[in-house]
Amino acid sequence: MGSPIFGTLAEIYLQFFEQLIIKQWMEIGEITYYRRYIDDIIILFDQNKNCEDSVTNYMNNINKYLEFKLTEEENNNINYLDLSIHRNNNNLQGIYRKPTQTDTTIHFTSSHPLEHKIAAYNFYINRMLTIPITEQARQQEWNTIHTIARNNGFPLQIIHNLKNKLILQTQKTENTLTQTPRRKWITFTCYSPIIKQSYQLIQKHRLKHSISST
Repeated sequence: MGSPIFGTLAEIYLQFFEQLIIKQWMEIGEITYYRRYIDDIIILFDQNKNCEDSVTNYMNNINKYLEFKLTEEENNNINYLDLSIHRNNNNLQGIYRKPTQTDTTIHFTSSHPLEHKIAAYNFYINRMLTIPITEQARQQEWNTIHTIARNNGFPLQIIHNLKNKLILQTQKTENTLTQTPRRKWITFTCYSPIIKQSYQLIQKHRLKHSISST
């Protein structure tokens, strides 16, 4: 496995590589979108300006120790991480699970704390509720969660209660965001002549403020 620091060094290098190469590549319009999660990358580009082979060759010629393997879309659809993305509509196609996934969670009869046992379902349901998938895909995912829960000994009432709890939390968060006014921040340098006057103004009107140093 090597030293534990290798993963950190790899991440540092990839961020340097993205700032040096990818940022410039996007600025000149060779690609329009780039996102990476650890070693999984999704790239969008205009087919009138670029093609799959040129993207792959360019990436693989940057550093001989880096090898990028291309996965092309099929029927306007591509799987990235746990999502199935379709580029001809405004919604994600649905949740993607690899064929090797077993859908095994901590069994309900286990002696683990309940918080541990429902953690996976908390993630599954929250993902189902928050990402922009179609209603058909959402119902299909809900059925899949039911199947996973039954196979791991969970009473479905617990899963339904968890879903209702997460829906209420989401609604509460949305209401808070719409009712709470956005904060406006202004930064003053430490040598500015108006610092003292500004501080007196802040104190007079009892405004919230934060002081930081570098």
